Parts: sequence; structure tokens; C-alpha cells
Amino acid sequence: MQCFSNSKYVKPLRRIGTALSVFWISFFVGPLIAQTTPLISGGAGFLTSTTAGATTYQPIAVPVLEAPIGQHLLIESRGNLVETVSPSGGGQGGYNHSLFLSLAYLQADYIATPHLTVVGGYFLTPFGTYNERLTPIWIGNLDAPLIFSIGTMVSGAGTGGMLRGNAFSSDKISLSYAAYFSAGSTNKEFTSTRSAGGQMYAYFPEKRLEVGASYGRLLDGKQTNSVGGHVWWEPAKVPLKVRSEYAHGAHSQGYWVETDYRLSQIHGAESFFGRLEPIFRIQQTFRESAPDRTDFLPSANTQRTDFQLAYHLPHEVRVNATYARQFSSTGNFNIWETSVVYRFLFPAWKGK
Repeated sequence: MQCFSNSKYVKPLRRIGTALSVFWISFFVGPLIAQTTPLISGGAGFLTSTTAGATTYQPIAVPVLEAPIGQHLLIESRGNLVETVSPSGGGQGGYNHSLFLSLAYLQADYIATPHLTVVGGYFLTPFGTYNERLTPIWIGNLDAPLIFSIGTMVSGAGTGGMLRGNAFSSDKISLSYAAYFSAGSTNKEFTSTRSAGGQMYAYFPEKRLEVGASYGRLLDGKQTNSVGGHVWWEPAKVPLKVRSEYAHGAHSQGYWVETDYRLSQIHGAESFFGRLEPIFRIQQTFRESAPDRTDFLPSANTQRTDFQLAYHLPHEVRVNATYARQFSSTGNFNIWETSVVYRFLFPAWKGK
């Protein structure tokens, strides 16, 4: 992710422009060979966060491109545009201003068979569940968990290739897999470390239960292993979601458990109370040794609890209010957050 001040916008914007040109190439090539109109989706929002009395403001835009080419090839990408206004340090007053521009991923998916998809490019590291499923602001409710960096190899993305798909499916169980290799890259738009790994998970349709395991190995410098597991459950008759994940890295381990309950059973999902969704999460990390450059977890054993009230307005707008309390030997503090998020979706051009 890039960060630059107002006086240094031109050079980074040129770099981002090079990456964004891929979007437009796919747009103009699409009408010639695509059988389905490409879609532009994503989200935009405004976030505030007050940690230990200091408040930060963040306007965010996250565009997503899905461009099918023929029956077997899909080009997809997600960008991040984040402007941050935060208090200046040193007790001098005033605010610092920065702009972050990055690509979360930019990849080509080739659907080889019903059980195999070949992925090439810059992709999200398939470790655990949060990185691939919950990082979009219109999907995830709370901040990234404390153990997020375990297994995601610092940047959360890899540059290389991946095989993934559904290995077996029946009325009782569905088995899915992902395996990847990433080369090391110091390019500012495509930062990644040399690593390999993958995951396997099983979904039980009747119970609406998913259980999975992940593995990652860092191949640069001191080669280290990361392992993890997750359990997700969404009962059929109750609008409840239970998500949990555990991960163990080279220097620390931890877990998080999250539940949310949409009050849609009270006069329906479109009623005043039916739009309300309380969310609760508890998480802990346990430090085992001193961190290195690949470890972004807290420097001491840490526990954190989060409580959020999300309200779903019409036209894909959501308002969130969050309170969190973090406990550690390095200090205890409160975190207050608010956000307004809008989800958008439209075709790149008018279809036939």
C-alpha cells in the first residue's frame, strides 16, 4: 500500500495509473470477445476511529472489477483509495493528512474444469477466512482481527499462481481446496514475499456448518510455518452467524470468535427493528517470542472485545457504531468507531 502527502501525488498516481490501465484494457477488449458484460462493484464509506482519545477520519473507496472473457476466463481486481486525517503527534495540535492508493488483487482466473480453477497474477493469500471473505468494507463488520497477519505473509497477497476449486460435492458434504505459490516482489503495486501454502475446508449443507484448515510457509530468510483453522456456522432457522478462527505463527498465536444476529424475525427484515444487527467479537493473542519483520501482532499478550450495532438502510447503505476495549500489559484503552458504508453495483456498459 502506498502513502504520500499532497505535495507528492504526481509520481505515485502515475504508478497507480499504470495498474488501472489494466481495467480499461479489459473494458475495451471486452465488447469484442466477452459473452457477459463486465461489472463494476464495490463500496464507499466514511469512517471515524477514536483510540485512547485520538480521533482519525477516513473517507474510503473500494472499486471492484469483474470482467469475463469468453466462457472460461475471468479478469478480476479490487482497488483501495483511503484518505486519512489523523492528529499530529507531540502535542502541537493540528492534523496530518495522507492518501493511500493500492491494488488489493489483480488476477486472471481460468476455469479449466468444474473442479479446477487456475489463478495467475496478484491474489489474496488463501489463509484463514478474513483475508479473502471479510476485508471488503461492505461485507466485514469489524476491524481486522489481531491475528490477521499470521499466514497472510505481511502484505496479505501473493504474486504467482494458485490452484483452487471444489474437490467433491454431494448432498451431505462439499470439499473445497486452494494451493498457491508466491514469488517475492518489491514492486510497490504488487508487494509480496516468497511463500507457499493453501487450505482445505468442508461444508455440511444440512447443518450449514463449515470447518477448515490452512497452512502457509514463508520461504524467504528464516523459513517459518503458519497453521490455522476455522469454524463457521449459520443455522437455517435463525438469522444468526457464528464465525471463529485460530492461527499459530512463528512468534505468537491467537483466536477470534464473532457472532451477529439480524433482528429480521421482528416484523421482517425491512421493518425498523428488522434492519438492526448487533455484532459481538472476542479475541486473544499470546506472545511466544520476540517479533520480527513478518510479525505485526501485539508485543504482549492481548485481549480485546468488540460490540457493534449495524443498521441496514435501504439502497445498500449501512450505518455502524462500534465500541471496543483492549487489555494488555502494555496498557488498556477504549476504541470508538463509526462508519457509513454504501455498496454499489453497475455494468461497465449497456448490455445487449
